Amino acid sequence: MQTVKSLQMLRTALAQLRADGATIALVPTMGALHEGHLTLVRRARESADHVVASIFVNPKQFGANEDLDAYPRQLAEDAAMLAAAGCALLWAPDAETMYPQGYATNISVAGVSDGLCGAARPGHFDGVATVVCKLFNQVQPDTAFFGEKDFQQLAVIRTMARDLDLAFPHVSAITGVPTVREADGLAMSSRNRYLSPADRTAAAALPRAMKAAIAAIEGGADVPGTLAQLQTDVLAGGFSNIDYAELADARSLAPLKQLNQAPARLLIAARIGGTRLIDNMGVNPRI
Repeated sequence: MQTVKSLQMLRTALAQLRADGATIALVPTMGALHEGHLTLVRRARESADHVVASIFVNPKQFGANEDLDAYPRQLAEDAAMLAAAGCALLWAPDAETMYPQGYATNISVAGVSDGLCGAARPGHFDGVATVVCKLFNQVQPDTAFFGEKDFQQLAVIRTMARDLDLAFPHVSAITGVPTVREADGLAMSSRNRYLSPADRTAAAALPRAMKAAIAAIEGGADVPGTLAQLQTDVLAGGFSNIDYAELADARSLAPLKQLNQAPARLLIAARIGGTRLIDNMGVNPRI
């Protein structure tokens, strides 16, 4: 696997990979890789001749008092993991390369960015949309792969690609891959490493409470009452506070007061210790 850190090196390496019409799949990451990221790489390998992964801790998607400085950076270890998973090229720019002096452009995606994490973290999805648009333009992949754990992020990226006519990749070539979970059900996340041993054990209360809420909703229980019980259960499990817990339409992310015949998603963000965890799970529509 080749690692490149400049745009010129990236363009040269991509031209070599595309020889004879080879296809490229992109897996964007912020590093601190785990099995969830490697699952994306393996899925990408099934769809394209070569996989390009990016590692860039994007300052534009971190707000004031968030964990930009503390976010784990382990480029050598991550590169070894990507190489072992079959990645052909690692694009690892620094902030000055991605946002050179005088950079003045921002992308904002209305609607799907507004609620949930968008409300809790103002400006976060502007940073996500901006950097992913740049990555798409830099790499021009045939397909791109993102984890469904960041479900709202996936919706933002798909909307951005559609609205800006990004032919590489077009919306149908942006693939969401189901969340990879630990044995106790906790969604894999780079931020899980922030958890103390006690908090890590307690964190499993989050997916347990979500599964109970989904079973209740699919069984016909009142949605607002079930969401209130979900929050009670999560707090009782050791979490300190909840940013949101919502049932939403799986396509538009519009909040739902009752389950209908369209696919829905249960989404939650909660804090335990000093760590903010997010999760989401599908909810089957009423037949």
